Amino acid sequence: MRCVGTVVRGIRTPIIKENDDLASIVVDSLMNASENEGFEFRDRDVVAITEAVVGISEGNYATVDDVSKDVQKKFPSKKIGIVYPILSRNRFSIILKGIARGMDKITMLLSFPKDEVGNSILDEEKLEESKFNLASVFGEKEYYENFGDFVHPFTGINMVDFYKELIESENCEVEFVFSNDPKDILKYTKDVLNCDIHTRYKTKKLLEKSGAETVYGLYEVMSESVDGSGFNPNYGLLGSNKSTEERLKLFPKTGQDLVEKIQKVLKKKTGKNIEVMVYGDGAFKDPVGHIWELADPVVSPAHTKGLNGTPNELKLKYLSDNKFADLKGDELKEAIKGEIKAKEDNLVGNMLSQGTTPRRITDLIGSLCDLTSGSGDKGTPVVFIQGYFDNLADE
Repeated sequence: MRCVGTVVRGIRTPIIKENDDLASIVVDSLMNASENEGFEFRDRDVVAITEAVVGISEGNYATVDDVSKDVQKKFPSKKIGIVYPILSRNRFSIILKGIARGMDKITMLLSFPKDEVGNSILDEEKLEESKFNLASVFGEKEYYENFGDFVHPFTGINMVDFYKELIESENCEVEFVFSNDPKDILKYTKDVLNCDIHTRYKTKKLLEKSGAETVYGLYEVMSESVDGSGFNPNYGLLGSNKSTEERLKLFPKTGQDLVEKIQKVLKKKTGKNIEVMVYGDGAFKDPVGHIWELADPVVSPAHTKGLNGTPNELKLKYLSDNKFADLKGDELKEAIKGEIKAKEDNLVGNMLSQGTTPRRITDLIGSLCDLTSGSGDKGTPVVFIQGYFDNLADE
């Protein structure tokens, strides 16, 4: 009998640079790892590549000046409201530098006590003790009087201070407003750039209906090339990361071609039908810092068709405690295996699947890969997964 279920391996590759043949690097690294570690390829194995190296290899970069030009083109008044940016030096600071470089004044509307992905902007205990509540609207003066001594427990930085200094260093005026209603920005300006990620379409629609004259989402900035720059037609600046103090690496735009090419080459080399995906943030929450690992607009911007859908699984604990409560040992195991073999193709709404994770396969695998590869110096931008689609009934 098989004694091991899912196996996950981080695959080391050469350091990937702009214009590298990523498909060949991924395949060669997998073949070398197989030979070195002694594993064989199987049907329905999964190969996942982090979006970072996809964007790097395709040279999908934009500079601060590129962002500045695009924002100036979209907002000729040069006075805008920025709504709900995330509080991140890696994700948003270089974007903000580009916006500030192209504008004369920014009114920045921040949600509180946290941003969209869980970064705190003030002490929640102080908020509970203050005259303010989640429905309040207050300005920069009130923020500093009541919450200005707050620093993030992990970074030691107050992001209001950080963003204020960054904007002013580009000779741009800034005013901060704190509110959990995006419409409040319209009291200050009718030209708005909404920078939220997962609620972007809803926010833009709400602002348009509420009287905004010019509204763009961050996904529409750098959605086309500026003077030969990189761009992303679907996500613009969403999913971008700081590359240098003057350059951003954008979310990859050629991922679908890449995964299909790798799948085809692996089929030729191994004879197996192997699924391939590109993954970004894994969509999980840190239990201490309360930060969602979900700053990318999607977990997987590209994947082969075999990874579509959601899991169709039975809850073994439920079967053991209920239908087969009187069985033990091998008899219980065989009964459950029989139930798995006979399960319906679609268990949605069935009590036997209650408690299984209701997420898309690509989102689940993306979390597994993000935790495996990390975001630092592991040197494993490729993750190889075997047995993910196995169940107890597979011998």
